[in-house]
Amino acid sequence: MDLLNTTADEELLPELISGSADAFTVLYDRYHKSIYQFIYKYVHSGALADDLTQEVFIKIWNGRHQLNNIQSFKGYLFVSARNHTLNSLKAALRSDKTMGEIVKNFVAQRKATDERLLEADYAAFLQRELSKLPERSREIFRLCRQEYRTYEEVAQQLGISKSAVKSHMVSSMKVLKTSVEQELGVSLATVLAVFLLR
Repeated sequence: MDLLNTTADEELLPELISGSADAFTVLYDRYHKSIYQFIYKYVHSGALADDLTQEVFIKIWNGRHQLNNIQSFKGYLFVSARNHTLNSLKAALRSDKTMGEIVKNFVAQRKATDERLLEADYAAFLQRELSKLPERSREIFRLCRQEYRTYEEVAQQLGISKSAVKSHMVSSMKVLKTSVEQELGVSLATVLAVFLLR
């Protein structure tokens, strides 16, 4: 266990998927306080934040066989925590009138702030993913998507064929689509809209 405590998430993840309780315990100890604090910002209740934190980790354990394709356990964990918390708040809104009023007021107050935070998260995530692309692919993406150049204009500017520009864009969009859907659980179109309009 002591050795596992210093092991990177990427190495613990396969152990977790294979059913290692020790790996799960290390990841729980590593992140449960951060997840609790993250959820508390939504619910402003220590008891509820604690319950939801436990539920998030239970879902991670029960769904461990579905974690094969994630690239960042931490990113996946925080997205899972956010989604579970919001779903729980929505369920409370539907099932209990009194609790529903509390949640309704809270959601109204949080909505604008939360949307801005999510937009910032989306934009930062896409910027990180773009930085991982080859330099030429990043340049072509910038010209096509951020400067709204046509494939033909980009091809002329860079001295390459139009088909080469298209090939770079198709490849880049495929990589970005996979990363966004796996890590954020939303469509690439949503993240691109936020990124390009900021």
